[in-house]
Amino acid sequence: MEAQEIGVISGTVMDLNLPIDGATVLITSANEKDIISYAITDKNGAFLLKNIDFSRAKVLTVKKVGYEAQSVQLNKEQGKYDFNLNSKTVDLKEIVVKGTKIRASQDTLTYLTSAFAQKNDIYPNWDTNFTRKRETRAVWLTTLSNLDWPKTLANSNDGIEKQKEELINILDKYVAANINTVLLQTRVRAATIYPSNIEPWDKCLTGRENGNPNYDPLAFAVEECHKRGLEIHAWIAAMPVGSSTSLGCKLMRKKGFNIRNFSTGAYVNPADPKFAKYLGDICAEITKNYDIDGINLDYIRYPDGWPNPSYKNGDTPDARRENVTNVVKEIYRRVKTLKPWVKVSCSPIGKYDDLSRFSSKNYNAKHRVSQDAQFWIKTEIMDQLYPMQYWRDDNYYPFCADWVENSNGHDIISGLGTYFLDSREGNLSITEISREMYVSRWLGMGHAHFRSKFLLDNYQGIFDFEKRFNATPSLTPALTWISTLKPETPTFYIGNSVVVSIDAQGTKTIKWRGNAPYYNVYMSNTYPVDIKNPHNLVVSKFRGTSFVHRGAKQQHYAITAMDRYGNESNVLQSNMEKRNVENELLPNDGVNLTLPKSLDEMDINYFIVESALGTTVTKIYNVPFTTTINIAGLRNGVYKLYAHSAKRNIRHKVGFFFIKR
Repeated sequence: MEAQEIGVISGTVMDLNLPIDGATVLITSANEKDIISYAITDKNGAFLLKNIDFSRAKVLTVKKVGYEAQSVQLNKEQGKYDFNLNSKTVDLKEIVVKGTKIRASQDTLTYLTSAFAQKNDIYPNWDTNFTRKRETRAVWLTTLSNLDWPKTLANSNDGIEKQKEELINILDKYVAANINTVLLQTRVRAATIYPSNIEPWDKCLTGRENGNPNYDPLAFAVEECHKRGLEIHAWIAAMPVGSSTSLGCKLMRKKGFNIRNFSTGAYVNPADPKFAKYLGDICAEITKNYDIDGINLDYIRYPDGWPNPSYKNGDTPDARRENVTNVVKEIYRRVKTLKPWVKVSCSPIGKYDDLSRFSSKNYNAKHRVSQDAQFWIKTEIMDQLYPMQYWRDDNYYPFCADWVENSNGHDIISGLGTYFLDSREGNLSITEISREMYVSRWLGMGHAHFRSKFLLDNYQGIFDFEKRFNATPSLTPALTWISTLKPETPTFYIGNSVVVSIDAQGTKTIKWRGNAPYYNVYMSNTYPVDIKNPHNLVVSKFRGTSFVHRGAKQQHYAITAMDRYGNESNVLQSNMEKRNVENELLPNDGVNLTLPKSLDEMDINYFIVESALGTTVTKIYNVPFTTTINIAGLRNGVYKLYAHSAKRNIRHKVGFFFIKR
């Protein structure tokens, strides 16, 4: 390739004078089908892409939910591109939902949100009175052997679109159940579902090893998850490297890795000194190139069936635990250096160790597989734990309590054996697993379903229960051990209310100002809105600063900003103070009538114009708190103007005006 065909592209993405953090920057081919390079803007709105092949790179596109996408044709002579994105309103349409809760079309979201319910409003059969405002609710989405996704292979344009649609349908179902975290299997078995410079493509995408699907499934998944307020964690299978004949395994052998074969497949030796850096490189590659919310390490341990410690050449139980811990340390260091807000988690064996009164029955994380997960939490080289607690009764509850007692204030999410609801897989009942979920919630744990298929196929009614159990949305716990700083409080877009307009059908436009990556929207029938009450949370991790609420009644709204660590700002509430407006002759030019300044601080839904005799002439809706209203349609004469606040059911007399043209 000629040297002049390779170059560097940089630039910024802004909203007027404010930088846009977390915008997606794509370089694609001429037909915009093949992704050549990919980046995410930093906190300054800046991006940098290196080693761009201009013989293939033709189009530069910038996207972020809540904004209109922009694209430009690349010029290899131009190295810097600056974008100023226009915001786009997000549409929340219905209060009562019968079906899926969200639909995405390009950059516009339509919410059909059951979350607008009050406790005794839409859910008369409320399944639990006790819920939490912050709680991780997760699902493992398996790509290995196409178990959960994808079912359609990306070997044609039609196949690509069907593969994407499959994922969209899955995510929509998660949202309908108020699930907030997706653990997407990203490194499968020494192969990936994204274009890696380290390992080949996994065959789950095309049916063949290293088959290019001609799109980036991970980038697509990140974008679709974030549209829906879902966190997405890249699930990494650490020690398994597939069958001994798989391409990924062969390539690792060529690189000199110590790999052993078992009946269940091939595994890298955790004692291999090269492995920590290798897996750290993979996790860093994902973290750098994708706007993920977490790295979830699976099988970060010695495999089942590995020979017992020989006590030769340093092979001792303590040394084995140290070998695995060194891999964890390196991954944590690499990820946090790039993006300290990205959560590093793992899925340890569900019993850490024997308890004083309850045995692990010789299958535990610490001794059996050298997985010192509680040590990782205590030394803060791990942010979350998802212990795989695929058991019942005394094999479940005491060990839940042990994880919580040794959590060091970190987030513990109980891994549920949901697949055992299928009689072909196990013998768990819905009664048992729902009881485990209740107890876990009382203990302060989140929950995660293994696997997606068994949850969404509603085995024994588990998906129906999940929807009732999660009757309101929730935020994931904040990374308080990393940062406790509150983001800036959002401000009013104009005036003194977040409701900037309302039409005759009750459709409200809610809008605010701010530069946070996320916002949380609360709603209540009472003022002020209590943001500590989990039932008042209606939209979480919202990416944008405006939405439309159709079918709205006399609800009150409150907005908080949230940073990448999950810290919330102080709350923005509409000013509900009653104000008196003096009678005065209102100036006008026969077309526009100038409103008193004091109206800016009032929550006005519409104006009523009456004749001098007190007969209603017209109502003027859709008032975005401007300084004037249009009166061009009125005849010459004397009129009275009233301002109506539906929330408080108050009618203010504004003044008189006289039209003479």
